[in-house]
Amino acid sequence: MTSFRLSPAVADAFPDTLIAVVTATGLRGREAWPATTAAQEDLEQQLAAGTWTPAVESDPRIEAWHTAYRSFGTNPRRIRPSVDALGRRLAKKGSLPRINPAVDSYNAVSVRHGLPAGAFDLDRVTGDVEIRYADSSETFTPLGEPDTTENPKAGEIIYTDTTDVLTRHWNHRDAHRTRVTEDSTHVAFVLETLHAARDGHLLKTAASELQNLLTEHSTQTTVHYLNPAHPQATT
Repeated sequence: MTSFRLSPAVADAFPDTLIAVVTATGLRGREAWPATTAAQEDLEQQLAAGTWTPAVESDPRIEAWHTAYRSFGTNPRRIRPSVDALGRRLAKKGSLPRINPAVDSYNAVSVRHGLPAGAFDLDRVTGDVEIRYADSSETFTPLGEPDTTENPKAGEIIYTDTTDVLTRHWNHRDAHRTRVTEDSTHVAFVLETLHAARDGHLLKTAASELQNLLTEHSTQTTVHYLNPAHPQATT
């Protein structure tokens, strides 16, 4: 079992944070996921028809993350929150990336609701996961760059386990070690908002949508929530 923890310092700095942790076990990533394909195509068709567009940086949901990034010394126009980067890519290309069904599922939910999302292969996670400020001693190997090692700056918010960093800049980029592939069977997905009072209902709707996409292709799914009042959840 893996626990996810929101550190006291991060909870104090961002007191309205709400994070959904959606866990799937017995995931079957090599079969067809028609509902996920339909979700992707629906967004692309709405974009083409002009009836929907991804949230841009002036949207309060994205703007909040830009403000957060600046607070820990990251330029959000150079290193963008994941949902911001994904939305910009979709708007430019007219299509979402096709990675594998599990990743495609959280990408579709993320961009639809304007909320950052990520995922970790729990079989590759060591110990518990904490969302905390870096102290510059940590190491990070970016997704797709297994031979690269980075050191987050002190004060940057990271997801980390007992080995090294899982995500830099809170939700900019995930690590190579814990990446989700079509062979991953035990996965934790995260969805995040910094404004639960305003967007908590949106986060819960997104978590439910993601859980529905996962349920037909796994043996069990659960949803837990982290916030400053309840800073730990065990999956």
